[in-house]
Amino acid sequence: MKEFYTVEDIEKILGVSRAKAYKIIRSLNQELNEEGYKTLKGRVNKIKFDSRYIYKGERNEVV
Repeated sequence: MKEFYTVEDIEKILGVSRAKAYKIIRSLNQELNEEGYKTLKGRVNKIKFDSRYIYKGERNEVV
């Protein structure tokens, strides 16, 4: 099971463009940095992403 989502994962999950996916990752990673966590460029912690983006209905599972 993945601990981090990549830009491709975010694109699939949210159905957004690559530019928007990168913007989302940067925003979430900035929040994590402000909370004192280290981050990886171009990847976002799965738990942080899932806690900020709530889904209704069936969700595409990324493996």
